Amino acid sequence: MKRLQQLLAVTGFASALLLSAGNLLAQDNPPPAGGQGGDRGGRGGGNFDPAQFQQRMMERVKEQLEVTDETEWKALEPMVQKVMDARRETMASGIGGMFRGRGQRGGGGGDQQNRRPSMFGEPSAEAQGLEKAIEAKAAKDDLKAAMAKFRAAKKDKEAKLKAAQEDLRKVLTLRQEAIAVSNGYLD
Repeated sequence: MKRLQQLLAVTGFASALLLSAGNLLAQDNPPPAGGQGGDRGGRGGGNFDPAQFQQRMMERVKEQLEVTDETEWKALEPMVQKVMDARRETMASGIGGMFRGRGQRGGGGGDQQNRRPSMFGEPSAEAQGLEKAIEAKAAKDDLKAAMAKFRAAKKDKEAKLKAAQEDLRKVLTLRQEAIAVSNGYLD
């Protein structure tokens, strides 16, 4: 049951990220002159800037946490970033194959498809090892070894996330902590 709840939470968080990205892209791409919005602002043109997206995410967190003092934000921002990075790493290990085309095995070129990074970044070596073992229909012992490595790496990433969250929690006011919990930055 706990595993199902975690999967639902991760899926919900991933959905929220995807929706946020869509909203941010829509803001960056005004309709062309003349009022013709049929091409959706050139969304498929490759004009997505990850650094700009990251900056907007951090600005949104700053607003959500009601931080108005720049000195306070300069102290909080690296801690918030560390939590977000650790959460992304944890999510990437938790749902890696779900977004990398696992259902397209055996169709040729599947290895290429599995090597593509997901929206959460490049898959870890352990995730790639597990995917290769699955693809190769490896023996039980090899599958067990690949799963053990994957689980150990995932546990390590979860520990790093917990540590980053605790560091952030220590410097937040009670109200900011409640907002951070409500928005999924803290557990």
